[in-house]
Amino acid sequence: MKKLCETVGFLVFVQGVAGLLHEWFDWFRFFNLVQRLPFAAEYPLFVSIVLVVAGAAVMVASDAIKE
Repeated sequence: MKKLCETVGFLVFVQGVAGLLHEWFDWFRFFNLVQRLPFAAEYPLFVSIVLVVAGAAVMVASDAIKE
């Protein structure tokens, strides 16, 4: 379970970073899922920041899980 939480947290974190790079430098156009979500397309910068913070929080919280 701990590895699953770490993996999910990492994927969420990477999606947030890809969203930020897409907004700032127009990179990762096809890798970014934030642009494809209709409810998140209006605020991609804020959604990307939330994904970065949430991904980091999930990765940190996965250390509290005992196996």
